[in-house]
Amino acid sequence: MSTRKNAAWNIGYRVFSVLLPLVNAPYLARIAGQHGVGLYSYAWSLSYFFVLLGTLGLETYGVRAMARAGEDRNRVFSQIYTMQLLWASLVLLAWLTYALFIAGEERPIALSLTFMSVSCMVSGDWALMGLGRFRPIALRNTFVKLLAALSVFLLVHGEEDLWIYGLVWSLSTFLGNLSCLLSLRKSVRYRPCGLRDAFRHYPPCALLFLSVLAVSIYRTMDKVMVGAMAGMEQNGLYENAEKIVYCLSGFISAFGTVMLPRASRLVKAGREEEVLRGIDMSMHFMLSLVTGMAFGLLALGPELCTLFYGREFTESGRLLQPLGMTLVFIAWANVIRTQWILSHGMDTLVVRSVICGALVNLVTNFLLIPRMQAMGAVVGTCLAEFAVPVVQALYVRPLPLKKYFLYLLAYCVPGALMALGLQALSLPSSWPSFFLKTGLGILFYGLVCLLYWKTRHPHLIRVLTRKS
Repeated sequence: MSTRKNAAWNIGYRVFSVLLPLVNAPYLARIAGQHGVGLYSYAWSLSYFFVLLGTLGLETYGVRAMARAGEDRNRVFSQIYTMQLLWASLVLLAWLTYALFIAGEERPIALSLTFMSVSCMVSGDWALMGLGRFRPIALRNTFVKLLAALSVFLLVHGEEDLWIYGLVWSLSTFLGNLSCLLSLRKSVRYRPCGLRDAFRHYPPCALLFLSVLAVSIYRTMDKVMVGAMAGMEQNGLYENAEKIVYCLSGFISAFGTVMLPRASRLVKAGREEEVLRGIDMSMHFMLSLVTGMAFGLLALGPELCTLFYGREFTESGRLLQPLGMTLVFIAWANVIRTQWILSHGMDTLVVRSVICGALVNLVTNFLLIPRMQAMGAVVGTCLAEFAVPVVQALYVRPLPLKKYFLYLLAYCVPGALMALGLQALSLPSSWPSFFLKTGLGILFYGLVCLLYWKTRHPHLIRVLTRKS
C-alpha cells in the first residue's frame, strides 16, 4: 500500500480513537464533575504507566525491526512476540498487586482498567505497522471503539459508575488488540523460539522504552502530580484541557508512525536523498497544520471548553491556550525523530532528548504546581516539549534546521493574523458562532498557506494533487 494511503488510514484511525472518548467527555464532565473526572484521570494515568511498561518500546523498535526484516519476518516476529508475551505477563502481575493492595480511593476504577495491562499480551499492532498493513488496524479497532462509546452512554450515569467507564474502554482496547493479532495470520507465522533468541531484542527495546517512559512522565505524570499536589478538581481542569491537545496531536503521531518504516527501508537501501526530501515535505505539511491549530486554540480555547464541557470547566480553556503551542514543538521533534534519528539507529539520542524533557518537566512541576496549581503543569509541559527538539538539534547537524525554522516563521504570520482576527469578532458565545469563527479561521489560514505554497513551493501542490 502506498505511503499516502497508509498515512490516510493511520491518521484517520488515530484521530478517531482520540476523538471518540472526546465525544463522551462532555457527558462525563456533567455527570461526574471536576472530582470525578480528576479521579478517573488519576487512575487511568497510573494504569497507562503499566501499559507503557508492558509494551516496552515496541511501537518504535518493533515497527522498525519488521520493516527491515524482509523475508526473515517470521523469525523476527516470533522472537519479539515471545519476549513481549513473557514480559507483559510479569507487568500484569505487578498491576494486579497495585490495584488490589496499594490503590486507595481509585481502587474500583483501577481494577476495572486491568484489561489495559492484559491487552499488552496480545498487542500485534507493531508488526502490522512494520509490514505496512494499517488498514486492518483502523477497521477492526474502529468497530470495537464505536461499541465502547455507545456503551458509555447506556451504562454510565454518575460518578459511582466510573468503574464501568474504565471497564468499557479497557475492554475495548483488549478486544481491538486481539483482533489485530489474529489478522497477522495472513502475513506472518509464529514459530516457537528459545528464550535467548527472544530476549536478545530486550536491550534495544528497553533502550527505546526509556524514551517512551520519559515522554509519559511529562504527558501523563502531570496528571498524577496535579492530583496529588493540587487536588482532584484541578486535575479535572487539566485533564479536559490536555485531552483536546492530545486529540489534535493524534495527527502528528499517526503520520510519524507511517513514515518510520518507509524511512527505515530507504536508509537501509542507501537512498538518503529521498529521506531528506521526505523530511522537507513533512516539515511543510506538519508545521502548517499544527501552527494553524495552535493559533486557533489561542483564539478560541476558552470558548471551546465552556461550550464543550460546561461552565464548570471554563478554566480549562485558559489552560488550553498555552498548551496548544506545544503542538508545534511536538510536530517538529516527531518529524526529525521518526524520519532521521530512528531510521539511522540513533536510539540513544532519542533517549537523551526525552529524558532531558522529562527532567525539565519534573523540576518545573515541583516548583510551580504548589503555587500555580494546574497552570504550573502547563508551564512544565511547554518547557519540556520545547527542550526535546532543542536537544535533538544539537546532534542532527546534517539536516538544514535553519531552513525548517524559516518554514515555521512563514506559517506563524498567517496564524497570528488569524488569531487576532478571530478575537476581534464580537459574536455571542454559542455553537453556531463558534463554528462560524472556526470556519472563517480555517478559510483564511488555508488560503494564505496555499498561496505561499503556490508562489514559493509549487512542488507541494503537485504532491497533494498527484493521483498515485
